[in-house]
Amino acid sequence: MGVDLRELEGFILEKMSETRIPGLSIAIVKGDEIVYARGFGFRDISSGLPATPRTLYGIGSVTKSFTALAIMQLVEEGKISLDDPVEKYVPLKLRPFNKTVKIHHLLTHSSGIPALAYAEAFIRSVLGLDHYWLPVSTPEDVITFMRKGVEWAVSKPGERFFYLNEGYVLLGCIISKVSGMKYEEYVKKKILEPLRMLRSFFSKEDVERDSDWATPYIIDKEGKHVESSFPYGVTSDGGLISNVIDLANYIKMYINRGVFDGESIVGKEMLELMEKPHIRLPYQVFGGESYGYGWTITPNFYGCKLVGHGGSVLVHTAYVGYSPERKIGVALLANASGYPLSNIGMYTLAQLMGVDPGKIPFIKNDRILSKLEGTYETYMGTMKASVEKKGSFLFLKIEDRYTEHIAPLVPDKIEDNVAIFYTISDWREYAVEFRVKDDKVELIYERYKLVKKS
Repeated sequence: MGVDLRELEGFILEKMSETRIPGLSIAIVKGDEIVYARGFGFRDISSGLPATPRTLYGIGSVTKSFTALAIMQLVEEGKISLDDPVEKYVPLKLRPFNKTVKIHHLLTHSSGIPALAYAEAFIRSVLGLDHYWLPVSTPEDVITFMRKGVEWAVSKPGERFFYLNEGYVLLGCIISKVSGMKYEEYVKKKILEPLRMLRSFFSKEDVERDSDWATPYIIDKEGKHVESSFPYGVTSDGGLISNVIDLANYIKMYINRGVFDGESIVGKEMLELMEKPHIRLPYQVFGGESYGYGWTITPNFYGCKLVGHGGSVLVHTAYVGYSPERKIGVALLANASGYPLSNIGMYTLAQLMGVDPGKIPFIKNDRILSKLEGTYETYMGTMKASVEKKGSFLFLKIEDRYTEHIAPLVPDKIEDNVAIFYTISDWREYAVEFRVKDDKVELIYERYKLVKKS
């Protein structure tokens, strides 16, 4: 392959350790080959069983790309149109602000209806994380749940991006109605079997017949691993269970423009519509981040298009990403929520492209923030403060025996030698400045200068 992946392996182990991820599997694709595949950590801690490239995990919302692919197959066959109203196929009147929601709008999360959180409620209740109980065991239950959902709309279709799991449930219903077979059967027959993804399943029964399954874990507030259950019942929006070897075949098909092992799965034109930026995402890192059909699109990831998607059912997480121009891709799966697998995926692809992964904005900033954590002192130790990193924020704490003052620090400008944040106190905005000189870190806060203790 020509790339030394020891740095990547060290990065993966570092982030797994920091965020307590039990097990992780990865596969890297280049052209028609799997050039690297490995498991890290444990698929089951109590039994001491290691994660392998064949270990099964729930892929969560990466399933949406399979649903979108199935829709595009039906479009290619002339059985449906992207401009068809959803209500043509589903017994649900979807007309936000008297505008019709089309299949295109569900594919791009641009219906105008914000997340109704059915999946969040279902998963959390099944895992025992919440007292709220939402009994939605079928897509028909989700349709019933959505009956008044259009009243929740905040924009006309096509205007704004709102990630809507329920929309992909409706797409699954459309696939079932048009194809004449259950969604799961359609995906198995038309996608999984042609791609030889023979260890990719939707049902608990299929998983239980397989010996290499990742035990689901919740990482509690103290960092302990709590063995959990898996939320079976989610379908076309996030229910597929797979492994990185099977997902590598899926990536190969996209890299080879819809063809796998000489067989056309979908036409190049349909596939490129999936990869087209249709609506801007509400966040921007590299610029131009958008949603296609079942994929997030980064038009300029160090000079090439990046197509990818993450997934999470809390106890299993996933990321699949690829570059059509470079013909490289990566699949990542883990058996807990922890460090974002999309970050590891982008780190991997950047390294394969010859780009220093440390330059990726969120990886660079994360490292700088970690360097700023610690205990600080004023002149001669007359006052002490601590700085703690939580996610993308720092928190400054000054306390004594009876009182404490905690100030959240919001990033403003992050560079290697200078990091500037702001915080609010008594409705006044204050700048907070860190200066890094070799191993010395200075903190300027209000009237004080503090120095980090080594």
